[in-house]
Order: sequence, then C-alpha cells, then structure tokens
Amino acid sequence: MNPEKLKALQDQVRIGGKGSARRKKKVVHKTSTSDDKKLQNHLKKMGMNVIPGIEEVNMFQEDGNVLHFTNPKVSALIPANTFSVSGRAEVKSIAELLPSVLSQLDASSLSGLKKLFSPAGKSSIPESTVEEEEDVPELTGDFESAAAAETA
Repeated sequence: MNPEKLKALQDQVRIGGKGSARRKKKVVHKTSTSDDKKLQNHLKKMGMNVIPGIEEVNMFQEDGNVLHFTNPKVSALIPANTFSVSGRAEVKSIAELLPSVLSQLDASSLSGLKKLFSPAGKSSIPESTVEEEEDVPELTGDFESAAAAETA
C-alpha cells in the first residue's frame, strides 16, 4: 500500500491531536428529533400547553388549496390566542378533502366553493350537501274562517 495514501487515511479518522485514539467510522447524528425536542422545550417555556386528541388540522389557503396535517402536535396559549401546529403537512386541493371538509366551512366559503366548482354557473356540488334555508310555502286561506268552520 502507498505510504502517502495510508497517512491520509490515518489523518481522517483521528479524533483529537497526536497520540489520541482512532475511530473505526465516523458517526453522523440525526438532528430531527433534537429539533423537535428543542421546539417543545421553547413552547413549554412560553407557557403553551399541549392539546391531546386532535386527529387532523386543515388550514385553508386563498388559492383553493388546503394545508392538511394528520395527527399533529398542537400546543396553545389561550389568553394570547396563540396556537402551534407541528407535524407532517401535505398540500391538497379542496376537492380531495371535500366530503369531510364541508362541516369546517362557513357560509361565505361555501359560496366561494360553489363558484370554484361552477365556472359556467352550474354547480357540481349537490344541493343536499350545501346547507340552505328550506322554502316556506305561502299561506292560502284564512285561519279565522277555518277555525269558525270547525267549531260550527
């Protein structure tokens, strides 16, 4: 073996200075778990409490997409109206989440959703899924005359 090449290999594995032990391989540490622990420690210092039992979080964007978190870690500081959501996020269209997301939308979002799916004015959303007021039929006749007829 070449002595220069051997010297280069020895220099790569030495941890400390001259006379220190050599290691067999270089260990690479993963930092994702340590980053998560650091984040949780900072949130705890701020006084945020973990809210257990949240299965999913949906954040609606103006372009019609949804930022969807499945089984996130949610922390909250209620007096400051501050929430922290961490976990794996996916960007999905509203159409992918449509049946389960309808209960999370308000009336203005529903009308915007209706316009989004109907470029020519026809809605592809069935009317039964959109909550609307029921039509009240017009009154025909007079209650007083009907009541007088029943008593007579």
